[in-house]
Amino acid sequence: MAQHTVSSFDTELKELDHRIAEMGGLVEKMMSDATTSMQRRDMSLARIIIDLDPKVDAMQREIEENAILTIARRQPMAVDLRDIIAAIRTASDLERIGDLSKNIAKRVIAMDSGLALPQAINGLVHMSELVLAQLKSVLDAYTGRNADLALAVWNRDGDIDALYTSLFREVLTYMMEDPRNIGFSTHLLFSAKNIERIGDHATNIAETVYFMVTGTTLPADRPKGSSAAETSVDAA
Repeated sequence: MAQHTVSSFDTELKELDHRIAEMGGLVEKMMSDATTSMQRRDMSLARIIIDLDPKVDAMQREIEENAILTIARRQPMAVDLRDIIAAIRTASDLERIGDLSKNIAKRVIAMDSGLALPQAINGLVHMSELVLAQLKSVLDAYTGRNADLALAVWNRDGDIDALYTSLFREVLTYMMEDPRNIGFSTHLLFSAKNIERIGDHATNIAETVYFMVTGTTLPADRPKGSSAAETSVDAA
């Protein structure tokens, strides 16, 4: 970040970075805990995640308000303006990741306490670990203004889609084999779709970081995996 004649401008920009890092850390934990609550059928942990959602919403509003005030006061140009716009866009994606993590927690609470499909849950956990690694990498890219790391995250988006498609087919098989699996499997599929969408938001952030650093946009078409399950499940 370049030094400015008005030191308070630097302070405002650094504060935006600090708030994004804080918000990113919180939604990372929410997603990780949501996966853990699913794996362990931990209702108490799921409720904690749900209760954190208003805090994430408040953080997004604070970042947006501060960013808009900085634009009004400083009338930034070029890289400074890109930094501020990137903070607004990233906060929006992080807020959605918090929402999707909350949705997973809600599914944990709604699940039938009897039946479970350990193998399918393991597949969901593996998918979640990949997405969480993507999220951590893209937040590091944001903090370090690293366009190459952002591009690497963007290029791995198709891996997450392929995992979702594979998990969808596996769970669908369980549902067809035994109707008693349908209730649990439905919640599992909604959770998997939420995780896949978190991956999409991580990719959004990667595009934002790339533009922030380079001033150029990535291609409109992302690398994608199989689309067999694209229209199968929508997040609640």
